[in-house]
Amino acid sequence: MNRVPGAAENAHSSSVESCPSLRDVHSINPAQLMARIESYEGREKKGISDVRRTFCLFVTFDLLFITLLWIIELNVKGGIETTLEKEVLHYDYSSSYFDIFLLAVFRFKVLILAYAMCRLRHWWAIAFTTAVTSAFLLAKVIISQLFSQGAFGYVLPIISFILAWIETWFLDFKVLPQEAEEENRFLIAQDATERAALLHPGVLSDGQFYSPPESVAGSDEDSEEKQDSEKPVV
Repeated sequence: MNRVPGAAENAHSSSVESCPSLRDVHSINPAQLMARIESYEGREKKGISDVRRTFCLFVTFDLLFITLLWIIELNVKGGIETTLEKEVLHYDYSSSYFDIFLLAVFRFKVLILAYAMCRLRHWWAIAFTTAVTSAFLLAKVIISQLFSQGAFGYVLPIISFILAWIETWFLDFKVLPQEAEEENRFLIAQDATERAALLHPGVLSDGQFYSPPESVAGSDEDSEEKQDSEKPVV
């Protein structure tokens, strides 16, 4: 005999649980939602998010840092002009660091073109540059004779390898997830604003309010006297 009331209680509890979502929609402040949407639209007008800008700065740092190390290596070996002519004009895969510099230039051009100019929202470009960098450096370390040329035989390949993987980690775990989260928040706020506009009527304008004209002082007394005078005399 108690099953029917229990079912009714369960149905009532489920309906009560569904009410908070409606109450939440009714409690939305349209002004706050519009301010949030305007902030997101301002970010879109900038063309690039803050976290993506940081990624592009790190890619630029990668190129400048590898260039600086390569220039130091040229100076250590006996002068920039002499060593530059030896490594560039008489390039030797087994002893030259010029290809590591070109590898940094390759990463910079591809990543800036993909994620700054084209604003790509996929990981394939960073995966391509990191795969090419890793394969080239591993082959160069195994085949070439860099380790017999001093400390730079270790420093340049290792730092280039580490920077390429840091760029991959930063894009995959910071840039893309954060931008996707901001876009989802923007869509939720926009949807909530549309619901609030449907549920809450617009604010009445001044022309929609009507106030009767003020009565002239003493008009009530005049009307009472007029009514008394119009009463029939018995």
